[in-house]
Formats: sequence, structure tokens, C-alpha cells
Amino acid sequence: MAKTGTTTQGLRTAIERSGYYPALVAEAVEAAVGREPVSSYLVHQETTFDSNEVRRHVTVLVLTGSRFIVSHTDEQAADDTSPSPYATTSTESVKLGRISSVVVSRVVANPESYTVGTLPREVVLTIGWGAVARLDLEPAACGDPNCEADHGYTGSSTADDLSLRVSEAGDGPDAVRQTLAFAQALSEATAAAE
Repeated sequence: MAKTGTTTQGLRTAIERSGYYPALVAEAVEAAVGREPVSSYLVHQETTFDSNEVRRHVTVLVLTGSRFIVSHTDEQAADDTSPSPYATTSTESVKLGRISSVVVSRVVANPESYTVGTLPREVVLTIGWGAVARLDLEPAACGDPNCEADHGYTGSSTADDLSLRVSEAGDGPDAVRQTLAFAQALSEATAAAE
């Protein structure tokens, strides 16, 4: 489920509708937002199945006039550190000028007959601001197939701070639309911040 909008009250309502520890999530998000007006938001809840456990996770993305705020809340079963189930909530506040990339990947069926305005069946929103990077390394080689020398390593570094996948089949068409709307608002805000 994903919800998006442009007001602080709308944000709280979307968090409450998600039904996922709404008081806990709302308090964390509202503390991070502070007194700044909300420009846009996206609330996305996902459920995963891990062996014989069902785990829920909610991501709340908020755009203000100067910041991008991301909040994650996960639930955990009782374990060695806690005799009862618990939830962990984290928020991160990023200045808009720090956002280095907003990538929107769209998956469309039957691209040969695509018409403008057709909703993608899946959207992946990837946002980078330099806090997390993935480094992929592999042994370097030369063109000589008989060479046994050590040429070191080669690789690439990819910004991978946040990646959010929304699909029409799993989340519904409104969730896909809302993700696209938030991505557009964030792209426009980061362009204006430069």
C-alpha cells in the first residue's frame, strides 16, 4: 500500500491507514519533519515472508521545502536481546542539495503497443545522496589469454541509499501512480535546490 499527498494532516492519515504501528511511526516522522510544511509524501508498507515468519516493514518518504526525510520501521520477534516482540524505527533527514540522483525505473508490458499515459506495471524508485554505496569488484584481466599476471581489481561504485519497488499486482495501480507522483515532486525539488 502506498499513499501520497501534500499536507501534514494527510501524512498522518496515510500513516494511520497503513495500520502499521501508526502512533510509533507518526511520532518518529513528525519529530523529523518538525515545523516545516510537508510538500509531498509517500507511505509504503510491504510484507515479506521469511521461512515461517511474516515480517512487515513501512517506509515513509517526506519532502519539505529544504529536506528529504526517510523513515523505516521494522518489527522483530522476541529474541536473545528482548523477551517480547519489538519494533525499530529510524529516520534520516537529507538536505535537498545533497541528493545526487533520483532514478525511476518503469516496467511496461507490451512496449510495442505502449501509449502515452499507460501506467507501468512496476516502478522502482532509487534515491542516492551518498550515505550508502555499493562497491562491485572483480579481478582485472588483460587481452592475452595466456597471461598469468596479477592485474589487480576493477569495479564500480553505485549510490544505493534507498530503493523502493512498487508493483501494480502487489500494491495496486494507485500505489504505482503515487510513487510516480512523489518521484516527480522529488526530482523537481532537487533540480530547484541546485
